Amino acid sequence: MIRWFIFLLIIGSTWSVNAQFESYHIMSERQRSTWVDSMLQYRMEIILPALMKKANLDMWVIISREYNEDPVMKTMLPAEWLSARRRTILVFYNPENGNPLEKIAIARYDVGRLMKGDWNIDVYPDQWEALKVLIEKYNPKKIGINVSESFGLADGLVSTERDHLFRILKPSDKDKVVSAEKLAISWLETRSEMEIDFYKQLCALGRDIIMEGFSPSFIKTGVTTTDDIVWRLRQLSRDAGLDVWFHPTVSIQRADKGNFDHLRSFSGRPKDQFIQYGDLLHVDFGITYNRLNTDQQQHFYVLKPNETEVPESIKQAFDKTNRLQDILTAEFTLQKSGNEILKNTLAQAKKEGITSSVYSHPLGFHGHAAGPTIGMWDQQGGVPGTGDYTVNTNTAYSIELNAASEIPEWGKVIRIMLEENGWFDGKKFEYFSGRQLAVYKLRCK
Repeated sequence: MIRWFIFLLIIGSTWSVNAQFESYHIMSERQRSTWVDSMLQYRMEIILPALMKKANLDMWVIISREYNEDPVMKTMLPAEWLSARRRTILVFYNPENGNPLEKIAIARYDVGRLMKGDWNIDVYPDQWEALKVLIEKYNPKKIGINVSESFGLADGLVSTERDHLFRILKPSDKDKVVSAEKLAISWLETRSEMEIDFYKQLCALGRDIIMEGFSPSFIKTGVTTTDDIVWRLRQLSRDAGLDVWFHPTVSIQRADKGNFDHLRSFSGRPKDQFIQYGDLLHVDFGITYNRLNTDQQQHFYVLKPNETEVPESIKQAFDKTNRLQDILTAEFTLQKSGNEILKNTLAQAKKEGITSSVYSHPLGFHGHAAGPTIGMWDQQGGVPGTGDYTVNTNTAYSIELNAASEIPEWGKVIRIMLEENGWFDGKKFEYFSGRQLAVYKLRCK
C-alpha cells in the first residue's frame, strides 16, 4: 500500500510550469522520480513473480551495455538511471518454495533500491565469471534470455553479449537457455492499477493539449498552416514539462480533387498547407509522462462564416467511425489473438456497410508497444507473429482505425481517422478518458 501513499503525496504537492494545464498537477522532476520508482517496486515485487510463474521461467537474465540498452532493461532502470552503466547484468530468480523473487545486479553499482549490486570484483575480477557462479548457485530449470523472431522489443540481447554468455556457461546450463519472449512481452504489456489510474489523467491531459493547439484564437484562415499547429503542439508539450514520442501530424481533407490516404497523411503530406474555411482537420499526437505514452487522433471542422454546425454528411461519416470503434472493442476477449480480433471486426464492419481499415496496437512503456498487433494499415489480412499474440488482462491499447465515407457535396470520399486509448481488464474494454463522439467545431477568423 506504500505506493498509494506516495502517489497521493505527489498529487497533493505538485508543480506546474504552464498555467493552461495547472489542473493536472504536473509533477516536478523529483516527484516523477518518486512515482516511477514506486511503480517499479510494485511491478517487480508483485507483478513480475506472477509473470515468471505464468511463463514457466524460474530465471531471467538481461544483459546490456551502456547506451545500447535492451528495451526491457530500459523499463526496469530506476528513475535516477538514464542508461545502463558499463555492462549491466540483471538476474531474476523465482524460487518454487514460496520465497520472494531474487533480484540481483551483476554490476559494480546497486541498481536503485530494488536491485543490489552483487559483483565482488576482488573475488571474481571477470564479470562473466560472477554471472556463471550465480547461475550455478541457483541451478535454475530454465534460463530465459531476450531473443525473439517476431517482437523487436523482446529481442534486446545483442549477439556479442549472447556469445559471451554461451562461452561461460557449462554445457548442462547451455541446454537450459530458452527465449524469454513471452515473459518480456508480459512484463511490457501488463499495466498495474497505479498505471491505469495515472493513464486516465494522462489521456485527458493529451486531449486538452490538442484542444489548446487548435484554439480558434490561434488559427487564422489563409494565414495559419498545418505545420504551425504541429509546432504549437510540440511547444505546448515542452512548456508543460512533457515530451512527445513522435513528431505530430496535422492534415487536411477538403472539397478539392486531392485524394486522402495513409501515405499522404503521414509521409507525403505537404507541410505548409494553409487552413481554410470548410476544412476537415486531423491530428495525430502523443505525449510521454512518467514513462507512459499516449497516442491520440482527433478531428476538427473549420466552420464557414455562414455555418453554425458541421455538415451532416461529415457528422454521419464520424458516427460511422465511432461504430467501428464499438465493433472492435466488443471483440476483446481473453486469449483471442490480434489477428482474430482484426478478422472479426472487418467482417462485422462489412456486414454493416462500413468501409474500414484497422491498425490498432498495444500501448504503455512504448507508443507502439508490446502485445497483440490488431492489423496494420498495409496488412489488413492479418500480421504474422505479433498478430498471433493473444489478449491478456490489464493491458492497454490504442484503438486506431478509420472508416471511409462519401461526401456528396464534395464529390469525394473522406476518411475519419480516430485513435483513442484504453485498457482491457479481462472482461471489458474501457477508454481511459472517454473518446471523441463528434467533430469539434472551430469558429476561426
